[in-house]
Amino acid sequence: MGIQLAYWLINLSRRIKTFILITADIFFAVFALWAAFSLRLGVLYIPKGDEWYLFAAAPFMAVPIFVKLGLYSAIIRYIEVRALWTIIQATTLYALVFAVIVYQSGIKGIPRTVPPLNWLNMMLLLGSSRFLARWWLGDIYSRLSGGRSPVAYRKKNVVIYGAGSAGVQLASALGHGREFRAVAFIDDDVSLHKQKVNGLRIYPFSSLTYLIQRHQVSDILLAIPSATRARKSELIRQLEPYSVHVMSMPGLSDIAQGKVTFDTLQEVDIADLLGRDPVAPDETLLRANITGKVIMVTGAGGSIGSELCRQIIQLQPNSLILFELSEFALYAIEKELTYLLTKIRNSQKITVIPILGSVTNADRIEKVCKTFNVKTIYHTAAYKHVPMVEKNPGEAIWNNIFGTLYAAQAAINAKVDTFVLISTDKAVRPTNTMGATKRFAELILQGLSLDTRKKHDTRFTMVRFGNVLGSSGSVVPLFREQIARGGPITVTDARVIRYFMTIPEASQLVIQAGAMGQGGDVFVLDMGEPIAIVELAKRMVHLSGLEIRDADNPAGDIEITYTGLRPGEKLYEELLIGNNVSETGHARIMRAQEHIIPWVNLEKMLRVLEQATRNDDFKRVRHILKDAVSGFAPQCEIGDLLWQEDRKPVNLLSDAYR
Repeated sequence: MGIQLAYWLINLSRRIKTFILITADIFFAVFALWAAFSLRLGVLYIPKGDEWYLFAAAPFMAVPIFVKLGLYSAIIRYIEVRALWTIIQATTLYALVFAVIVYQSGIKGIPRTVPPLNWLNMMLLLGSSRFLARWWLGDIYSRLSGGRSPVAYRKKNVVIYGAGSAGVQLASALGHGREFRAVAFIDDDVSLHKQKVNGLRIYPFSSLTYLIQRHQVSDILLAIPSATRARKSELIRQLEPYSVHVMSMPGLSDIAQGKVTFDTLQEVDIADLLGRDPVAPDETLLRANITGKVIMVTGAGGSIGSELCRQIIQLQPNSLILFELSEFALYAIEKELTYLLTKIRNSQKITVIPILGSVTNADRIEKVCKTFNVKTIYHTAAYKHVPMVEKNPGEAIWNNIFGTLYAAQAAINAKVDTFVLISTDKAVRPTNTMGATKRFAELILQGLSLDTRKKHDTRFTMVRFGNVLGSSGSVVPLFREQIARGGPITVTDARVIRYFMTIPEASQLVIQAGAMGQGGDVFVLDMGEPIAIVELAKRMVHLSGLEIRDADNPAGDIEITYTGLRPGEKLYEELLIGNNVSETGHARIMRAQEHIIPWVNLEKMLRVLEQATRNDDFKRVRHILKDAVSGFAPQCEIGDLLWQEDRKPVNLLSDAYR
C-alpha cells in the first residue's frame, strides 16, 4: 500500500505536489503554534478570545515567506542536507515576523517564550517532513524510473574504494541512481577505519572478503581520481583475485576539462594496468612546430591522426588541415574538433580545413601544401593491419611507400619546414609486408634528407613506436567485445608479447620528437615493459568479475582459445634494428642511428618497385623489399587476392635497380 501511494504521489503534476506541500505547511504552522502554547503552559492548550486570530494569521505569514525563499521549488526526492540551511532561514524569518506581530497586536496573556518555541517547532516539522519524504520517495522513484516493478527491482551492492571527497560524492550520486547501492567504503588511511561517512562504514582492504560475502558485493568502484597510474596498477593487481567487477571514476584532468562528471563510472582504464605515469611534456617542444603555423595531418581520421589533431588545436595553430581518404572519418573528426574549439580560448583564430584526398594522388597533396602554405606535416596515413596488408600488398605499397614519397616530395616543393612520419616497431627486422613498407618509407625520408644533389630546407623526422591502446584493430576493444559476448577470447599464441602505450601519450611524444629532428632522424619512443597478451586477457576477465574457464577451473566463465599466429605476425616486436642508440633531452625519446640507402640507389629501386606493383608482379615486389629492408624475412607466401600461381616466372635477380 505504501509503495502504491508513493507511485501515486510521484506521478502527480508539479502543481498538485506544490498544493499538497502548502497544505501540509498550513497545518504545520497551526500545529507548531498550538504545540508552543501547550509546551509553555504544560497543558493541552485551547485558544480563547483574540488568540484565535493568531492561529488564523500564522499560515498567512508563513506560506508567502516559504514561497519567496524557494521551499516549494525544490524537488523533494533530490533534496540535500544543504537545503536545511534554507529551511532554517525561512522558519527564522517567519518566527521574527510572527513575534513582531504578536507583540504589536496588543493581545494580552501570551507568554514571551511562545514565539521562540513556535520557531523551534516549525523548523523541526518542516525539516523532518521533507527529509522523511526524501528518504521514502527516493528509492521508490529509482525503481519507477528503471521501469521495473517493485518486486523485480534490485540494486547491485557495491563497495567504494576511497573515502575521500570523490568517494563521498560518488556514494551520494549512487543513492539517486537505479543501478548501484553503496554498502561500505574501503580506504588505506588507518585513521578512517571504523568511522562512518553518510551512514556507510569505512573498512581496511583486508575486510574486502568479508564485505563481498556479507553483502553479495558484485562491483568495486575506484574513487581515487588523483592517484598515479602506478598506484592504480598496484591496486588493480590486489583486486584481481576477487570475483568482482572493477570500475573506476575518471581522472581529475578529464573532470576538470568537462569531458565527464565525477559520478561517471567506466571500465578500468587499460592504461592503468601499465602502471606508467606520463612524463610532463616540454612546452617549448610542443609549440615549436605548431603554434601560429599551418599544420597538416594526413590520415587525420585515424587513431593516431585524430588524437594528434586534438592536441594540435590546443597548441593554437594558425590553421589545421585534415587530409583524409575516408569521408566518414573526415566528417567525424571535423565535427569533434569544431566542438572542441568552442572550449578553447582564442579558438576563433584557428581554422580547421577538411580535405578529402589520398596521399597516392601526388598532384592533389602538393596543391594542398602550396595553396595553404603548410609549414608542418604529420604523416600518419598508412595501411597498418598486418593480415590485411598481406592479402593486399599492392595497395599497401601504393599507400605506405609511394604515399610517403609523394607527401615528402610535396613538402619539399612547397617548402614545408618539418615533415614527421609516424612509423612502427614492425619496421624493425620485419616478418610482414606492412612492416617492410613502413621501413621502406623511413628509408625514403632518410635518403631525401641526405641527398646532396637536390638541396632543400625540409627537415624529415621519423618516430617509431609500438601498439597504442584503443586503436583500430587493437586487442583491448576486441577482448572487451568477446568478454561481453561471453567468450571465448581469441589469442594467437600464449607466448606473444607486445609493447603498449596510450594514444594521447604517443601523440604528445610524436609532437615533441618532431621538434627535435635535424633531418633524417629516427626517434624511438620508450614503450616501457612489454606485456604478454594472454596475461592481459586474463586480467581483463578478472576485472570484469568473471573467471577463466580452463582445465583447472571447468566451471569458469570465459575460455581463452589459441588461433595461431596470423600471416606475418611475430611473437615479439623490437624497436631498434641495431644497438646504436643515443639519449635525447627527453626521458622517453631516443635517437637511433641506422643503415641508410643513398637516394641515387633508392630512386632506382622505387622505379622498379612502381612498375612491378603496377604489373601485380608481387614476387619481384617482395624481392625488392627484401633487398632494401634489412632483416626482412617474410613468414608466409604471397597472399594478394589477385595473384595467379601460374604466372610466368620473372627474373628475381634483375639488376634493373642496381
